[in-house]
This record gives sequence, C-alpha cells and structure tokens, in this order.
Amino acid sequence: MKRIFFLALISLFLTPIVFAQTADEIIRRADQKFRGKTSYSEMTIDIIRPKWSKQMKMKGWTKGDDYSVSVITAPAKEKGTVFLMREKEVWNYMPSINRSIKFPPSMMLQNWMGTDLTNDDLVKQSSIADDYTHKMLADEKKEGLTCWKIELTPKEDAAVVWGKVVIWIDKADYMMMQTDYYDEDDYLVNQMIGSDVKTFDGNKLPSKYRVIPIEKEGQETVLTYDVLVFNITIPDVYFTTNYMKRIK
Repeated sequence: MKRIFFLALISLFLTPIVFAQTADEIIRRADQKFRGKTSYSEMTIDIIRPKWSKQMKMKGWTKGDDYSVSVITAPAKEKGTVFLMREKEVWNYMPSINRSIKFPPSMMLQNWMGTDLTNDDLVKQSSIADDYTHKMLADEKKEGLTCWKIELTPKEDAAVVWGKVVIWIDKADYMMMQTDYYDEDDYLVNQMIGSDVKTFDGNKLPSKYRVIPIEKEGQETVLTYDVLVFNITIPDVYFTTNYMKRIK
C-alpha cells in the first residue's frame, strides 16, 4: 500500500502542470481573432441623436496590425471618402477637393465623421495588444456569457489616446463583448457594447456594437457588420496613398 501511494505521489509531481492563460495571452488571442492575418468588412453605421439620425455604409480592408484602409460608400455626400493607416501614419482622402491629408497625432482623439468614434478607433492606430499592459480583474457575465474582465493601462512610450481601457472577453470564443474607455483622469468616457453574435467566415463574433458616450444622454453610434471575411489576399497597393482615390 505504501508503495502504491509513493508511486501515485511521484506520478502527480511528474504530471505537467497546466497554467491558466495570462491576461496578455487572452487579449492577443481576441485581437487576432477579430483581425485575422487580413480581413474585409462591410458595415452599416447609424448615428443616433436626440433630434435626428443618420446612416452611413463603409467597406474596409486590414492587413496585420499596421495596415488598414476604409472607404465610405453611402450616403452620396460622403461617398468615396477614404481613411488609410500605414504603420504610424494616418491619411484621409476627400474626393470633394481631390486631396489626401495626413492626420497629426492631435487629431486622433477627435470624433470621426460626426459619430461617437474617434479617429483612433476607426483606424486602430493604437494596438490593444502591444501599446498597453494587461491585468486580470475578475470574471463577469456580459450578454449571458462568462467573460474575463481585463484592465489595460498604456505603456509609457505608447502613443495612445485613452488613460485606461477595460475589456470583457468571453471565455468560450474570445469575443470582445464590451470595452470601456477612460480618460487620463480615470473618468469613463465611452462604452462599446457588443451583441447579436453571428458566425462570420467560421468565427463567432458580435455583429453589432453600440458606442455610447456616457455624458451625452440619448446619443449613440451603432456599428453593424454586414460582411466580415478573414485571411484573404489583399494587394499591397490598397495600403498606399497613391491608391486612395481609386478604392471603391
């Protein structure tokens, strides 16, 4: 009996220990799932205000973390407007003046096209995986799903617009179900809440995100993904300033 107990004890110590995932690993996996190596999307954007509303449609392409380009397809007034991110450079092509303009860093916190998104949100210039440190806070439920609640604080040398970000990522499918954005004084500014989970190209993801500015009652921006495809071939020319006026 003593021999059996001894062998069992040795077996226990020799068995590989499975460690829990770190907050950094979870964030990177969720970020990679949403981006893929490349992606193509078609999106409807509804701007909702207490006394009026507006709808826009947009197409977008991404390649890794450093390249993205999007073009507005409706309404006619903004059709053909292009936003390009190349590494740390952000450009805007405006067909009305047939000109491309490079964004200075000071413009990244400004609202994009009258929505509740910032320019930084649109082009994803700051990377949640690389520009922040990650800390596990708790387990909480969002939309009925058990999620990791993770706090992101900017690294000292990171060119980011938020003082802190808190993200809820569901444990089953690594979907980002909610993101809270705080300013440098630790005040909650915006919430992005995911819902209507669908399967896009084999990946379960929220098809709708509501962007809610905390201090503006009755105001929000709703992003609805109509098409989302991953790991497709995208010509490199799509991510050049010379090609912006040709994207449709």
